[in-house]
Amino acid sequence: MLIADIHPGGWLYVVHEEHEIARLGRGVDQRKRISPESIERAASILSRYKTISEWYDVDRIIACATSAVRDASNRDEFLREIEERIGITISVIDGKKEAELTYLGAVSGLLGADTGQPFAVLDIGGGSTELTIGKGRLPKSKMSVDMGCVRLTERILKTSPPTRGAFKEAEFLLADTFKNYPQLDDATRLVGVAGTMTTLASLDLKLTTFDRHKVAGHNLTLTRVEELLDELCSKSLDELRAYPQILEGRGDVLLAGILILVTVMRQVGAKRITVSDRGLRYGLALQAISHTKR
Repeated sequence: MLIADIHPGGWLYVVHEEHEIARLGRGVDQRKRISPESIERAASILSRYKTISEWYDVDRIIACATSAVRDASNRDEFLREIEERIGITISVIDGKKEAELTYLGAVSGLLGADTGQPFAVLDIGGGSTELTIGKGRLPKSKMSVDMGCVRLTERILKTSPPTRGAFKEAEFLLADTFKNYPQLDDATRLVGVAGTMTTLASLDLKLTTFDRHKVAGHNLTLTRVEELLDELCSKSLDELRAYPQILEGRGDVLLAGILILVTVMRQVGAKRITVSDRGLRYGLALQAISHTKR
């Protein structure tokens, strides 16, 4: 959740942020349905978020759903239940719109005087991964594939640590999945958003508590990401949960997220990636600014 004051001049002031993992996508890849347990988790989180929003006297709540809800056969039932129980209307956005908004949010924290800087923004989600390439605030090309850290974990990396055979199978699948991602030129800055990225930054910085000011803008080399992958791929789930940098609900899908990141960085020819703690939420807020200006 992001609570912000938005201004028609084109900027926003962050008032409050929250983050919880609902895991709506758990089981969706196999069953094509959001489970009752996942619906309850999401409803509980959104109910608390609405209460916090009321404390801050917000004028408007904007909520959206992505891959898990896009793929679920009971999406309408889920959306209706949330609206009836909590009073929040959720819009479902497609992969390309998700990529566009994530790009807008991610680069908003990195743009300096050079507003023509070329960026490529990578968003590793639970059910899908998006790569958006653009210049300054303007996205130019967007790619979205139905492969994310939850989906890969449930399909192949089912144990912690995974078997050697499962790891190799995952590598082969990902190489094929991302084979059409384009090579980036040297001028394009690769930026990564979402939980895999912020967790890797926290691990690299050896943070004992999450600090968004240290994580945002942190650079990770491909070599360092590969080292972290090698370190974590042999750990049990309990050992992963013992890391203070790995938040609750992240441990079982982190390896899949890192493997996706390594695959994409190799495919696009990137030697480093900049971590952003911004993304879709910020893109939604900035989109609201543009609508306000009209």
